[in-house]
Amino acid sequence: MVSAKAPHKRDIAQEYGHRGELMCGISGIYGAPPQGVEPAEAVKRMLALIQHRGPDEAGYYVDDRLAMGTVRLSIIDLASGTQPLSDAGERHWICYNGELYNYRELRRELEGHGCRFRTQSDTEVVLQAWLYWGEQCLPRLNGAFAFAIYDHVAGSLLLARDRYGKRPLFYAQHAGALIFASEMKAFLAFRDFHFAADPQQLSSIFAQWTPLPAQSGFKGIRQLPMACFLRVQEGQRSEGCYERLDFARGPAVASEAQAVEMVRQALTDSVRLRLRSDVEVGVYLSGGLDSSIITQLVTQMSPHKIHTFSVAFEDKYFDESDDQSEVSRWLGTEHSAITIGHADIAENFPAALYHAEMPAFRSAFVPMFLLSQAVRAKGIKVVLSGEGADEAFLGYDLFKETLLRTAWKSYDNEERKRQIARMYPYLRHFDEGHAAPLLGLFQQFSEEQLPGLFSHEIRFQNGRFANRLLRDRADPFGALLQLTRADAQFAGMGPIEKAQWLEFKTLLAGYLLSTQGERMSLAHGVENRCPFLDPQVVRLAATVNLRFDNGSNEKYLLKQAFAQVLPASIINKHKHPYRAPDSAAFVRHRPDYLEVLLSEAELKNIPFLDTAFCKALTRKIFNSEPATISTRENQAFIFLLSVALLDRQFVRREGTPAVSVNNLERVLVRAIDRRSGVH
Repeated sequence: MVSAKAPHKRDIAQEYGHRGELMCGISGIYGAPPQGVEPAEAVKRMLALIQHRGPDEAGYYVDDRLAMGTVRLSIIDLASGTQPLSDAGERHWICYNGELYNYRELRRELEGHGCRFRTQSDTEVVLQAWLYWGEQCLPRLNGAFAFAIYDHVAGSLLLARDRYGKRPLFYAQHAGALIFASEMKAFLAFRDFHFAADPQQLSSIFAQWTPLPAQSGFKGIRQLPMACFLRVQEGQRSEGCYERLDFARGPAVASEAQAVEMVRQALTDSVRLRLRSDVEVGVYLSGGLDSSIITQLVTQMSPHKIHTFSVAFEDKYFDESDDQSEVSRWLGTEHSAITIGHADIAENFPAALYHAEMPAFRSAFVPMFLLSQAVRAKGIKVVLSGEGADEAFLGYDLFKETLLRTAWKSYDNEERKRQIARMYPYLRHFDEGHAAPLLGLFQQFSEEQLPGLFSHEIRFQNGRFANRLLRDRADPFGALLQLTRADAQFAGMGPIEKAQWLEFKTLLAGYLLSTQGERMSLAHGVENRCPFLDPQVVRLAATVNLRFDNGSNEKYLLKQAFAQVLPASIINKHKHPYRAPDSAAFVRHRPDYLEVLLSEAELKNIPFLDTAFCKALTRKIFNSEPATISTRENQAFIFLLSVALLDRQFVRREGTPAVSVNNLERVLVRAIDRRSGVH
């Protein structure tokens, strides 16, 4: 084993300690509240519904125009980060959800401009940065965040979100007021707020497997897109974006050796920033390359034994526990794993979905829900994970397929077979002698059919099948095509750049960072940090990947950068996507709530579903051997179950937790009421 000890290890505690931040949920009402609604009580009810995001502390601000508040996780220095937080003159107030990793560097820069700070919190750095630079501060923020800044004198409100969509922020118009929150369930605080699924959005979600940046799946509720901000004043709203995805921009690299060193250094710097915490930081260890790299870097920097966490499966087809254990032994971590069976997925699906709030196409988010529960039970509030590596470093088969399909016409059939065999060396049925199934598929999709969507057209076939769940089918790709046209530079990108752009805008932000990531972690008060999504890492990876890798060896530069400090079996391991049992879990362990699908009367409660198709699909799922169910049928079934349960939880408000502010009152540490005539 190669030593993973860093020379600066003794300085880590001093570098990372004494900050007192871990913000986790915000909500608010801007404008005249609904008739009969008392603003302070309303915002407390909203916060109570998302208190799982920050169970340790709460605070709110209210005046004649606005009520907003925060729930947060506490760590050590409670006084420095209590929210809402104001400037010295109490004109500007901020509610902040997230982490600003480069807060120390920005603080020093702002102090050089004459700014004075009253706390040690990153929340105040965000507020001061906004006051000094305005919206030009947003590209400077390296972190995961969603926040609201209110100007008490001008009566204006700003909402903003991080560049990759790590933290959520939803808003809607209700009875003349703008309501906003980190999670949509906060809107359940208003008895007359009606959730209604939007079939047109569902058609898009089924097609792309995930909501697009502004979609919520519900009528009238909008998600603030990543890298965007919203200004609101006197009933006027304007949305803007402060940064666009650009995969051609990055540092100049002269050689492969230089590229490897730059990748290693960029990731080291990113992990170092994300270790800034007053609490113990754990790592999600999947057994793949990405999380192993993060674990290695954390063990290199931390003066303490690192705690790693992972999911194992009873079904060995999905299980990677051997690889997880090997990495843990190699790096000397204290490892904890939970083993998931079919019953665990079936029994916990509704609870996990309630936190996800979005239709899901697979069940893999449920084990992550249970994992974060286990992590919190160990007393860990912060974890690092490998999300974003596949998108930045071209780790998915989708990228290799795009390269092959782009060059398809230049090869004869024999060369095409060889290329397919090289692409899937870990799949015996796709060797040169068994490549016929993919030959026909790639031939069918060797030319672009949807403008700009060439890289994803094969994937989208499964989404077309799921659209049959809907009675009246809208154009499933219209919203996505509109999104690509809104980026003036998208049309000029190459096929791989377009593929990356689509991954960042769809599956990464809409599912991996949210449904499977942030929502499952924050359901139990655990924050997930993603070093691969540091902007410097993303820009570097996008610039250098294809210069030194022809696409046949995914994440080549990452492997080269860390080959000497990780087991060879991990370095040479082919991409193994994290998955969990889907329909099989519900066939083998039939929970009572499946009546939402098995009862025709229940299905008819959802008027936009094609009841006949839904019944036929459900019948096939429950009367066939799981091995005979196709991927697209599995996805359609999980989508159907998701939609039916979300209808019950949000539209009909059945089985959702009752709103109680009792627990919130016990941790309420700040209540600012500046309404005229209120004492």
